[in-house]
Amino acid sequence: MPELPEVETTRLGLAPALTGRTLQRVDVRNPRLRWPVPHDLQARLAGQTLREITRRGKYLLFNFGETSQIVHLGMSGSLRLASPAEPPGAHDHVDWEFDGHTLLRLRDPRRFGAVLWTNAPSRHVLLSRLGPEPLTDGFDAAYLHSHCLRRNSTIKQVIMDAHVVVGVGNIYASESLFHAGIRPGTAARRLTQPACARLVAAIRKVLSAAIDAGGSSLRDYVATDGELGYFQLQTRVYDRAGLPCRVCGTTIRRIVQGGRSTYYCPACQR
Repeated sequence: MPELPEVETTRLGLAPALTGRTLQRVDVRNPRLRWPVPHDLQARLAGQTLREITRRGKYLLFNFGETSQIVHLGMSGSLRLASPAEPPGAHDHVDWEFDGHTLLRLRDPRRFGAVLWTNAPSRHVLLSRLGPEPLTDGFDAAYLHSHCLRRNSTIKQVIMDAHVVVGVGNIYASESLFHAGIRPGTAARRLTQPACARLVAAIRKVLSAAIDAGGSSLRDYVATDGELGYFQLQTRVYDRAGLPCRVCGTTIRRIVQGGRSTYYCPACQR
C-alpha cells in the first residue's frame, strides 16, 4: 500500500493543481527515506515549470522538461495539497512550494517511500524492467499466458510480479482472481489462454473500479485532499475470511502466500 489505484488517484488529484506551475522551493526536512533524498534536488528543480504528472506502475513522474522527479509512496506515504501556513507534522518529510502559494507535502510515517530525480525515466533502474500497464493493450491474454507457461509459481504470485504486470497489489490480486473464477493457489502454468483472458478482463475491471472509488484506505492512505478511498467497502473476498460470499454464500477462506494474506471463495473459484 498504496497500490496502482491509490497512486493513480493521487496523480489525478495533483495534475490539475500543479501542471503549468513553477517550482520555487524544495524543503527536505528528513532525507532518510528508502533511498536518501538527493542533496541537489532543490538545485535541479527549483525555477522549473511542471509540464505534466504521469505514472509508471506505482511511481509518480513529475516532468520538469529535461529533469523528471520520481516519487514512490512506499508502504505508508501520501501526497497532499496543503496550505503554506499549515505547520508540518512529525512525518511530513518533504515540501514542494509552487507559485500561486501552492504547497505539495509528502507524509510518510514509515519512510519506505522515495523522492529521486532522473534525466531518463525509461532507463532508470527502478523503471526500466517494469512490465506493461494493466489498463493498456500491452497487457492481454496472449501476453499473460506466455508468461504463465514459463512459471512454476502460483497465479497470484505471477500477477503480483511487477516484471510481469505492474500495479496488481495484494488487495486487487485477490479481488481479480475472484472475478475471474480462479483459485489463487493454482499453478500459473496450468492456466489456459481463455482463463488468462478472463483474468486480464477481471484485473482491468477491478483496478478501474478501485480508481473510480478513490482507491482503498486501510491504514495511512488518503487522497490529495485528505479524503479516504472507498474501494475496501465493495470487496468481494479481501479481508472477509469467515464471512459468507456475496455471490454464493460459501464461507470465504484465508491462506498465506509469500507472507501475504490471500482470500478466496472455494465455491466460486475452482
